[in-house]
Amino acid sequence: MKGGNSPMENRSAIISFSQSEKVKSGLIWCTQSTHLLQNLPHEQRRGALLLLQALIAMISTEVQTARQASGDSAWLEVDKCILSAKVMVDSGVAEACDFHFTQALSRVNTIGQKAMAHLVAQGLM
Repeated sequence: MKGGNSPMENRSAIISFSQSEKVKSGLIWCTQSTHLLQNLPHEQRRGALLLLQALIAMISTEVQTARQASGDSAWLEVDKCILSAKVMVDSGVAEACDFHFTQALSRVNTIGQKAMAHLVAQGLM
């Protein structure tokens, strides 16, 4: 998203803003799920862990879609944070992945703010 108001830049901003809201919601769900996971009885943790892994996979797909559709390389950093969190969850230390989800959330928030500023400047929002 460079300065200007070409249709492609507007399209990229719209995609980034839309995807940022979706991904932020998913990351919040993941963070809350890791907190819930810690408090579940051992016999229920397996199912909750599988659900968390599925949620992370869905969010990762949305991030990759956002990067490809918007052309904004900032989404790569988000993907790296989510991958780090996924590795921790897959390794059995889901309770320690809050940092990575928070980093991803911060980066997504920056993408969304940048896109919104562009759309506001263009009178599209």
